[in-house]
Amino acid sequence: MSQTPPPQWAGQPPAGAPLNDAETRQWAGLAHLGGILWIVPGLIIWLVYRARSGFVDQEGKKAVNFQITLLIGVVIVGIAAGIFLPWFLSNLLQGALWIVSLIFSIQGYQAVQRGQAYRYPFSLELIK
Repeated sequence: MSQTPPPQWAGQPPAGAPLNDAETRQWAGLAHLGGILWIVPGLIIWLVYRARSGFVDQEGKKAVNFQITLLIGVVIVGIAAGIFLPWFLSNLLQGALWIVSLIFSIQGYQAVQRGQAYRYPFSLELIK
């Protein structure tokens, strides 16, 4: 008795199939744009789609590395706030870090929508 493969949804590629150009730009852009909500969205997108597109792998790593860099900055500000930094100054610095994340995440999104790789102005390369 022969086994038949499970039916596929009409018009849908099989799971794990390489992404087309539009999907590649979409997921790479969302990996950058996810930085507005900190590290989790970019990390999930990178982990799910990195094997399906080299561009998503590259851009997702950059986005996650940048968010890790900002997370380290938030932790440093938090520690400094607990030791010597006044609350208003720590809130101001944490707000500034979020604004930096917002600006560079949007710039990364716009670059990959044009099909260009984006390089953050500063970022630790912890994930290679």
